[in-house]
Amino acid sequence: MNRKRTAEFAGSVALGAWAAFAVLAVVAAGRHGGPLGLDRTLLAWSLGHRPAVAVAVARGLTATGTGVIPYALVAAAGLYAGRTPRRRLAGALLGVACLALGQLARRGVMEWVARPRPPQQDWQTHASGWSFPSGHSTTAALTAGLVILAVRIRAPRGATPWCVAVACWAVAVGGTRVFLGVHWVTDVLGGWLFAVGWLGLCGCAAARWVPDAGAPDGVPRRPVPAP
Repeated sequence: MNRKRTAEFAGSVALGAWAAFAVLAVVAAGRHGGPLGLDRTLLAWSLGHRPAVAVAVARGLTATGTGVIPYALVAAAGLYAGRTPRRRLAGALLGVACLALGQLARRGVMEWVARPRPPQQDWQTHASGWSFPSGHSTTAALTAGLVILAVRIRAPRGATPWCVAVACWAVAVGGTRVFLGVHWVTDVLGGWLFAVGWLGLCGCAAARWVPDAGAPDGVPRRPVPAP
């Protein structure tokens, strides 16, 4: 797939994800941010299925979706994807920038929607700020997408098990937010859609303006004219 088609594909994915996210955001902001039927159902289920061991595991897992860990994973993935020192540094910086800017954009949307969280008496972990979209879910999904991209670039063959494992981690982090009672399930879905849209946007920009990965030292590879 050439760069133009890659940019078009990433742009189409971003457009579709943003459209779905916009619809969900409008729904979540309606009725003063009140929960939907599915939100109430899954929260009620989690309240009835919280053994101490499961809560402890969920707390440990949810902690990996924020703070230093996502940035360390993204930076390590960028270093792994590059084949020269310069490319490793560029990959790490671009990945961290994508994650950081995505988090800033998500915070702006969160303040705009201003959806309340579930009742605090149902919480099993600390939480702050508004509810939609889920910050942990967004961050974990962004991290997973960037790590998967780096693995596919460096090792396209035999990378499927690693990609599946990273994707399952991101899904599990989102699930813990509902299980621990600090988010509605539509907050988590919104975080995933936001992450897909942001990754598509960054992928489209990278395909158009970042130098060809196959060229030495960031110089686009050009065909040599025949004599």
